[in-house]
Amino acid sequence: QVQLVESGGGLVQAGESLRLSCDASGSILSIDAMAWYRQAPGKQRELVAKLISGGSTNYADSVKGRFTISRDNAKNTAYLQMNSLKPEDTAVYYCNALIRPITSRVLSYSYWGQGTQVTVSS
Repeated sequence: QVQLVESGGGLVQAGESLRLSCDASGSILSIDAMAWYRQAPGKQRELVAKLISGGSTNYADSVKGRFTISRDNAKNTAYLQMNSLKPEDTAVYYCNALIRPITSRVLSYSYWGQGTQVTVSS
């Protein structure tokens, strides 16, 4: 059983910062990648940032230079540091991870957290 739990969301004013955390727990053999997605009301879920095992990162154009994804491998935790927040960053932010559970010899599976609300006021 693998579980992802996000935390750190909240209400901030434009220009302020937040740091989201995603804790992965359970029967984990390895984590191949961790990512943050977001979904605003009436919009599709979109990739915000992705960190692949080995250190490669991808960012949405809209957050480049403002958001930073990182990971504490010892804690199986991913972070999303969000600076210079804008009202258009308002969304539910979801953690996603590609994880190989202990019970799997070869395959990795995609897991999602429950989401955390980020609201940025103007």
